[in-house]
Amino acid sequence: MTGTGTTRSLDPERGTLDKAAGENFPVAPFFLPRAWRTDLMAVYGFARLVDDIGDGDLAPGGADARLLGVSPQEAEDRLVLLDAFEADLRRVFDATPRHPLLRRLQPTVRRCSMTPGPFLGLIAANRQDQLVSRYETYDDLLAYCELSANPIGRLVLAVTGTSTPERIRRSDMICTALQIVEHLQDVAEDLARDRVYLPADDMKRLHVQEADLATKSAGASVRALIAYEAQRARDLLNEGAPLVGSVHGRLKLLLAGFVAGGRAALHAIAAAEYDVLPGPPKPGKVRLLREVGVTLRGEG
Repeated sequence: MTGTGTTRSLDPERGTLDKAAGENFPVAPFFLPRAWRTDLMAVYGFARLVDDIGDGDLAPGGADARLLGVSPQEAEDRLVLLDAFEADLRRVFDATPRHPLLRRLQPTVRRCSMTPGPFLGLIAANRQDQLVSRYETYDDLLAYCELSANPIGRLVLAVTGTSTPERIRRSDMICTALQIVEHLQDVAEDLARDRVYLPADDMKRLHVQEADLATKSAGASVRALIAYEAQRARDLLNEGAPLVGSVHGRLKLLLAGFVAGGRAALHAIAAAEYDVLPGPPKPGKVRLLREVGVTLRGEG
């Protein structure tokens, strides 16, 4: 999974949770009930830490490795760290975890009757990032998003007690779309990490070489590729958007924010004429609020 590219503070727990302030849409906005905010921040702490392990963005000094029982000699081995993190996650369900962020997660897991599946999916996605850096087909990318993105929506539904098969199906579409949007925003950053999340067969069909992604500004073929993948993400968002109308109250506003954030980001990418190579095109607050309103009304 793509990360923020920043390192965490020397306090492993505080550094992770401080990143919430930098997200495109608030992880646990003020308007949610306090219990939901607490549980969502616990889930966020898990997801952020596993991403930081996978992206090599842990704070210097090895505090996280020590907490997970990893020796200094292996503290730079991401696969070893992910294995140790998975072992500590399993303690959440039947013992006492070592890492403070997982101890923070334990009451949420119990209160919301969560299962290990979504958490294990996020770990598997980051493990895959260490082993797979290119995706041949769009279906391959979707399979990756099933691990890297869809568990987040499922955990949000679990926290709010609103899971149904149909809501999970719609949530998966939204989460996959948001992951694809993030990949489109971060093409240059991902390439710097030797990762390409644009399907190779689409690149070949549209005459895009990897070298074309390393330039300061996108040429016509790269722009066509980004526009094509953006439309796929837009279609997924639109198909998933009825999830918003299936819930009520403050949860409806939260989910509308997620959908609107994706739509606003896609608008920013289009406004940049699909040239994402100079840096991630970012939507303004006015556009985001407009998209929230459109999503709440069931339009778009």
